[in-house]
Amino acid sequence: MLAAERRNYILELLRKEGRVLASELSAQLGTSEDTIRRDLREMASDGLIQRVHGGALLRSPDETSYSHRQKNLSAAKIGIAQRAARLVQNDMVVFLTGGTTNVQLAAALPLDIKATVITHNPAVAVALGDHERIEVILIGGRLFKRSMVTVGGEALQSIRGMHADLCMLGVCSLHPEKGITIPDMEESIISRAMIEQSADVAALATVNKLGTASHFTVGKIQELEMIITEKNAPLDLLQPYRDLGIEIIQ
Repeated sequence: MLAAERRNYILELLRKEGRVLASELSAQLGTSEDTIRRDLREMASDGLIQRVHGGALLRSPDETSYSHRQKNLSAAKIGIAQRAARLVQNDMVVFLTGGTTNVQLAAALPLDIKATVITHNPAVAVALGDHERIEVILIGGRLFKRSMVTVGGEALQSIRGMHADLCMLGVCSLHPEKGITIPDMEESIISRAMIEQSADVAALATVNKLGTASHFTVGKIQELEMIITEKNAPLDLLQPYRDLGIEIIQ
């Protein structure tokens, strides 16, 4: 089997089973584990997979720049944002993290709702400009341009002095075993702090983010009360999260 054929096989197996092990691939394909590990290294370098001990997981296709994600905003993301907006009730204090979906969520909130939104996402603050009854607290810090959010010690200190009823996580990757992960370390620290300071936590995730992993952990999957995803998400993809007691909202 040619290298390209092996890699296509690995990707198809990942889409079906969620993870692969180098030892099992070696036996299935009749090639050495060294060859498989080299394939996995090259696939990881191309941004196709996330290597883990002994094998690999799929990587989220959303690991791109903010401007690219904004230009390619899908109908699925908008639908998820609109559904998530219905969870925000009068007099709530809500954390909104980074991500283009959370910007759409902010825009979808009713103009007459009375709430407090705390965010390190400047685009969220702009989207709430016409919501006269929403108090917006924009957390300061260093602007991380790849995600267009503030990060750093100043942002972290501010969050630790706040308490929210609900945290809406705009996530890159969700996996039943590897948890909530994103590509940037500093952003992961800020999102983790928001989880710790919230009574309930919901993750906003399109189907292509489920069962994937990235480099830096935000938290364990069990820290989520809810996952808000697409209407047509496959039941077998959602079941591992339901088995952990997480409410799935479609």
